[in-house]
Amino acid sequence: MKLYTRTGDEGKTSVIGGRVGKDDAQVETYGTIDELNAFVGVAIAAMNGMIYDDLRADLTCIQHQLFDCGSDLAYLDSANGAKWKVAGELASGLEPLIDKYHEEAPPILRFILPGGGAVAAALHVCRTVCRRAERRMVTYASVGEVNPAVRVYLNRLSDFFFAAARAANAREGRTDVEYVRGANVFGGGTDKKAD
Repeated sequence: MKLYTRTGDEGKTSVIGGRVGKDDAQVETYGTIDELNAFVGVAIAAMNGMIYDDLRADLTCIQHQLFDCGSDLAYLDSANGAKWKVAGELASGLEPLIDKYHEEAPPILRFILPGGGAVAAALHVCRTVCRRAERRMVTYASVGEVNPAVRVYLNRLSDFFFAAARAANAREGRTDVEYVRGANVFGGGTDKKAD
């Protein structure tokens, strides 16, 4: 079997139930999730040593979950929603992980810059690409039906990446780089960072 099919040479691609333009909002949405999955792979590849065994396993699980999200977004006909793979438990399952990694880092007082060690930097890239995937999904939802559980999952997942990036820096003995022109906006270590 050849890798190339030539069927996309005219700018169309197949989704489950038909064909759409490669720049269609639907394709842009699950394509961004695919990009996020690749960056998760980069983060995993940056991890050395046993200090990352748990995080590596969690991220590998997330890669499978992202495939499920992409699958749910690949249906042309919204009636296929009965076949959706992602349910609400996927997002709620992230919450104890977010809490776990969040507790490893010191209290946050100011906005922080993405970075620190290579693992943390890669996880911050995951966070920002995840936010873009979420924005793309909102755009697509204005013209097509989407699985709302995927939207919730992506929103929670970006928080996971933030917490995991800070935990990675803490595990490596690195301090998060604070935004120097900002005040202490998270009074007393309260840690609301985004929505």
